[in-house]
Amino acid sequence: MELQIKEAISAALKALYDHTVSAEEIALQPTRKEFEGTYTFVTFPFARVSRKSPEQTATDIGEHIQANAAEVAAFNVVKGFLNISLSEASQVNQFAGIFNGVDVSQSAIFQQTATGKTVVVEYSSPNTNKPLHLGHLRNNFLGNSVSRILAAAGYNVQKVQIINDRGIHICKSMLAWQKFGEGETPESSGLKGDHLVGKYYVAFDKAYKAEIAELVAGGMGKEQAEKEAPLLLEAQAMLKKWEAKDPEVYALWEKMNGWVYSGFNATYERMGVDFDKLYYESDTYLIGRDRVMEGLEKGVFYKKEDGSVWVDLTDEGLDEKLLLRSDGTSVYMTQDIGTALMRFDDYPDLSQLIYTVGNEQEYHFKVLFLILKKLGYAWADACYHLSYGMVDLPSGKMKSREGTVVDADDLMQEMADTAKARTEELGKIEGFTEEQAKELYEMLGLGAIKYFLLKVDPRKRMLFNPEESIEFQGNTGPFVQYTHARISAILRKAQQLGVSMEDINFDGIEEVHQNEKDLIYALSTYPEKLQLAADTYSPAIIAQYVYDLAKEYNRFYTELSIFNESDDTLQQFRVALSALTAQTIKVGMGLLGIQVPERM
Repeated sequence: MELQIKEAISAALKALYDHTVSAEEIALQPTRKEFEGTYTFVTFPFARVSRKSPEQTATDIGEHIQANAAEVAAFNVVKGFLNISLSEASQVNQFAGIFNGVDVSQSAIFQQTATGKTVVVEYSSPNTNKPLHLGHLRNNFLGNSVSRILAAAGYNVQKVQIINDRGIHICKSMLAWQKFGEGETPESSGLKGDHLVGKYYVAFDKAYKAEIAELVAGGMGKEQAEKEAPLLLEAQAMLKKWEAKDPEVYALWEKMNGWVYSGFNATYERMGVDFDKLYYESDTYLIGRDRVMEGLEKGVFYKKEDGSVWVDLTDEGLDEKLLLRSDGTSVYMTQDIGTALMRFDDYPDLSQLIYTVGNEQEYHFKVLFLILKKLGYAWADACYHLSYGMVDLPSGKMKSREGTVVDADDLMQEMADTAKARTEELGKIEGFTEEQAKELYEMLGLGAIKYFLLKVDPRKRMLFNPEESIEFQGNTGPFVQYTHARISAILRKAQQLGVSMEDINFDGIEEVHQNEKDLIYALSTYPEKLQLAADTYSPAIIAQYVYDLAKEYNRFYTELSIFNESDDTLQQFRVALSALTAQTIKVGMGLLGIQVPERM
């Protein structure tokens, strides 16, 4: 419908002013609620062409499209804004065009043409020295949702992660367990493997700080003490042994990483996220190190007197960046070079490589992409950093080393428990078995977290308020989920009453209520919202869309009767509107990784 209006305006500009503008270049906006109309066309930019005032230009165009386009019933002008009202028949036809009968899941609005382009989306990328926390939740939900949105928009999407399974931070957990663990295992402790390893990462930090304090008390400077504390020197020695494949150190590394992977998998399953391919830093850093050495031979990089290898980016407005330490061990940048190379080898037709990483790493990725260009890889331009803001809680920031992080497992359980309390309080589980109720609590709890974290523009830092997120009113996941459950109940009742959506006589609908028009319009904008979300990598657009759609349906449901409607065709039409709305909410929430209940 929007295309027809654009074509009509394009024809009007040509006929009235001999000015050629393609329909694709015409911009329409939804008419504001306080004015009558469906679409608004801004005429200010065309006053110079018409040589008339914006108001007169709008009037001229309005009269022309009303006379020549059957879809236009009326128009009104507010200053230079042309508000266009669609005819009753055109709006019914618009709905008929996107409604495909009983199987609304096959509605035309969900059908996207494949782009033929392959996109790799990296997300999660945890360290194997601690469990996933609140920050990882935003990362995983964002990366997974962007992957779903791109796939729905027609891209061939590959979901990947790089597991940071080596380095000094990993050795810190290993050394602490070796010194203080007394053989403790996940089985003997009753802890998930990632939680157990994280416990020893915290233990290392406490013991390390105690050593620093002791050295400082003995007269050593704090900076020197931080470098020469015995525990840190042991961890550094362990890292060298690991890179040399020392059998004992390597066996300990494999054992403790195995504990962590088992824990991660359980967390990912509960999150509802998955991956098509896993990369490990323990593999990729070797490739990166080889490329760094090649770059050194070609003069792209340089070596300092202590033997460390660096790249000079001062000509690009950055600084010098370490690529290999003086002892030959690798840094994060080394493995990221290797990982990028592996991915473009694995996916030769790759058109975009998206890194979902917090905004504190923006500088890191600027450097990485520049280094790849310096090494001669033209595909470096296809690399993109999907930067997102940090998540705060009302209680403040989190610190992994000090054990003050908000654990992802604990938070998901807390949200499920809160959903249980709220749902029971509101009496929304009547007739549920214990298992069905538990499934609903999980659906609501996870839906609340995901929606709250995804409704904010990814680039913005945000405050996650668990209490606010679980509310059944306002811009929350449970509000949208409850709306879907309400519509599902209406559809069940329609089925019981024998109201069929088959063979609706759309031609028999002579008048459409404004609430129905608004709902049809909201449904029709799904494809453009999906495309905008895909173009900008922003699930927030989808979250806002499903919220607006849920609000629009609730207004429709409040204003218009479905089952007391005496006109059978109109009743069928309203049931069909309800069915497509429910399916659109389900699809939209699915793009956010959120399930919706059939009943509450």
